[in-house]
Amino acid sequence: MLLLAGCGGNDDSASTASKPAPARAACQKAAAPAPKGEQHLRKPTASLAAGKRYDVDLQTNCGTITIRLATGRAPRTAASFADLVKRGFYDGLIFHRVVHGFVIQGGDPLGTGQGGPGYTVVEKPPGDLAYTTGVVAMAKTEADPPGASGSQFFIVTAPDAGLPPDYAVVGGVVRGMDVAQLIGRVAVDAQDRPSSPVVIEKATLRTE
Repeated sequence: MLLLAGCGGNDDSASTASKPAPARAACQKAAAPAPKGEQHLRKPTASLAAGKRYDVDLQTNCGTITIRLATGRAPRTAASFADLVKRGFYDGLIFHRVVHGFVIQGGDPLGTGQGGPGYTVVEKPPGDLAYTTGVVAMAKTEADPPGASGSQFFIVTAPDAGLPPDYAVVGGVVRGMDVAQLIGRVAVDAQDRPSSPVVIEKATLRTE
């Protein structure tokens, strides 16, 4: 299972938040999507253009979260995430793991915490990286090297997750942190799986 041991143009504030929109009181009910199944994608080779800003909008049944990709701090990880968004990889996936007061995790095509895109990118994060509120990083197994990633990501909802710098940073939430916190409060079962589906309905890449 991919898990946590307990993440630039011109990012490069991984957790900079703009003025939030009014918070939604609750997530809208959504049907559980069918898992996409095992994936065998080729690792992307193209890089993101220097000097541009890349934002990803995650439209969910709880609201929209906007992530600014850390293209300066983590160019390979950001490029992989952007490529998956452009492929429609994240559309119809769920947040399969919500740990109250810690993180929300999604991006698994199997919906179990064990899936990925079929390739791995390795980009070791800086040793001083702090996983604070709004930081978006990539999940990995304990057996993977520091900075390894596939498609699963997590958004930190805690003031400081207290994690070691082993997880590749991909960016930070710049809008919709209230939505991430709303997801972070949904009811979960004993395995930290939301009792009602939290669905990424559409992921969109925007460039400026």
